[in-house]
Amino acid sequence: MSQREGSLEAPTRHPLEWQTPEFYNIEATLKEMERVFDICHGCRRCVSLCNAFPVMFELIDESPTLEVDGVPKEMYWQVVDQCYLCDVCYMTKCPYVPPHPWNVDFPHLMLRAKAIQFKQGTPTAFRDKALSSTDRNGKLATIPVVVQFVNAAAKNKTLRGVGEKVMGVDKTAWLPEFAPHTFRPNAAKAKPDAVVDGKRTSGKIAIYSTCYVNYNEPGIGHDLVKILSHNNIPYVLVEKEACCGMPKFELGDLESVAALKEKNIPPLAKLAREGYTIITPIPSCTLMFKQELPLMFPNDAEVQAVKGAMMDPFEYLVARDKDGLLKKDFQTKLGNVSYHLPCHSRVQNVGQKTREMLEMIPDTSVTTVERCSGHAGTWGVKKEFHAMALKIGKPVFRQMNDAEPDYISSDCQLAAHHIEEGIGLLNKDKPPQAKKAETAHPITLVRKAYGLPE
Repeated sequence: MSQREGSLEAPTRHPLEWQTPEFYNIEATLKEMERVFDICHGCRRCVSLCNAFPVMFELIDESPTLEVDGVPKEMYWQVVDQCYLCDVCYMTKCPYVPPHPWNVDFPHLMLRAKAIQFKQGTPTAFRDKALSSTDRNGKLATIPVVVQFVNAAAKNKTLRGVGEKVMGVDKTAWLPEFAPHTFRPNAAKAKPDAVVDGKRTSGKIAIYSTCYVNYNEPGIGHDLVKILSHNNIPYVLVEKEACCGMPKFELGDLESVAALKEKNIPPLAKLAREGYTIITPIPSCTLMFKQELPLMFPNDAEVQAVKGAMMDPFEYLVARDKDGLLKKDFQTKLGNVSYHLPCHSRVQNVGQKTREMLEMIPDTSVTTVERCSGHAGTWGVKKEFHAMALKIGKPVFRQMNDAEPDYISSDCQLAAHHIEEGIGLLNKDKPPQAKKAETAHPITLVRKAYGLPE
């Protein structure tokens, strides 16, 4: 009997059974990969999303049988290495996701394979573990004196060449600087504003600052608290904070994800029980608490409480506007904004809230690009993947550049800088432009539009 294509029902996801022995069974995983690859081979809707699918289809098309059964199973790992778990194939393209009886969850199958790779060990294990230890890296790199050396090394061609040979980090890839003054100990205290709840929103906010904002670009965090303060919304910083776990998750290091969960969830759950809305300025971190941890720990009441309290900053601000509680006393126009909607924002299924917020600003035109930038966390800076990351992002670079923007912006600041790098490559042989777009996080753009000082 033939199965129907697609479903009228909303996609759903099964919990990750990562704590069972079957999850790490190589033979069972390869068998499931063969089943799913065969379905993908007959569909091919996801061919334009990333490089995992072109690699898969090329392996099939060059096999003796022109079918999946002709591909040696040891070659399946080539597909796994190209997947960076953006989840877009699941959320936007695949017609066979649960509750369809074919039950295809390509990203979580790739995660299962990555978890097996991690347990077995890979030639790049040291590099991968080092890059994904964002909290540790931030604490070490922001030590006085050390921070100046680290930032200078990131700009030194000779040292970058050594880093490429030793660590496998592409010598041309953009790398973030580390801030000499981190966000958390220097964040402004909230004013004693009254808590004003709306129909859709809590009137008090807890900020989970994220490793990137705390250690790399604290200005984003400072701009966020200025926006909240301007809108008379009282806020607190989460008392204790570790990495959300997304870099370890993408590596398949699920035990480390669980260890980070044990650090983060108790203080976050306490805030959730006290009625705080928890927001994070980086969408990957928001997604970790909204989706991945709840699927890893479906029976943990505290994890589920945090999921219910977690919101994207612009999801919250737009809901606040619908409650009639958001100030719109914007003082500064932004002109043309090329805005990139990152994958980990798209898969939260909250709509284009950042765009909605930016379009509230008078004399501001927003060009929205809803496509993967190719950066994908640590994946895009690795020597073996950086060229592909730029290739994947090229349509994004072109569309954002063609809009002749005053600002380049993305909720994912790593993606924004990757786009900035890509646009620079597009324009490298063109005459210098009189106007060069500024790269700024949407939170910073809103702070500017309110006319609030840096």
